[in-house]
Amino acid sequence: MNASAPLQRRKIFVRLSILAGNALQLAGMAVACILLWLARSQDWQPAAIAAGMMIAAWVLFYFFCHGIAHWAMGRLLGIRFAFYTVGGTGNPDSYPAGLRWIFEHLPFFGVQTEKASMQKASPMSKAIMWSAGVSSSAVVPTLSALYAWRARIPGGKLFAIFALWWAIGTMSSNWRSPTGDFAKARRALKGR
Repeated sequence: MNASAPLQRRKIFVRLSILAGNALQLAGMAVACILLWLARSQDWQPAAIAAGMMIAAWVLFYFFCHGIAHWAMGRLLGIRFAFYTVGGTGNPDSYPAGLRWIFEHLPFFGVQTEKASMQKASPMSKAIMWSAGVSSSAVVPTLSALYAWRARIPGGKLFAIFALWWAIGTMSSNWRSPTGDFAKARRALKGR
């Protein structure tokens, strides 16, 4: 999510219209679903390919569910948006030095709110909208890994454990970050 906080150092690679951003994110998540379905049909493929499809699906969900979750919750609560951005993480300081550079250069979706709409929104609406992105980034990919385990995709159990730890790390790092979505939600609830 783009924010007006002075601490933000997000590197923006491209801006997309809301329509284009939603279409791209929905397409990415549809491909993830197809990969999970194909990985489950392991009769015709080696286990390594099925595991690769499972991991690729998780990565696609991780990158494509965040921005659209902000948008969907915001729209449900009456918040309007101007455009999407694709760029590095908005809270690079929550990562260790080696990972920081990587996460500053990965293509994360953010969505820019319309100023007048945000001014009219209630503090609770803003907080829910802000929290939706990181919450979906933790929950949706983890659900895909749990599905892979239940579907007996090779490596699914081990990957589900990894995904649970990754989700905990995602939520934890965002909770501690002064520029993360949860910090924005807390500021919204305090009326700032």
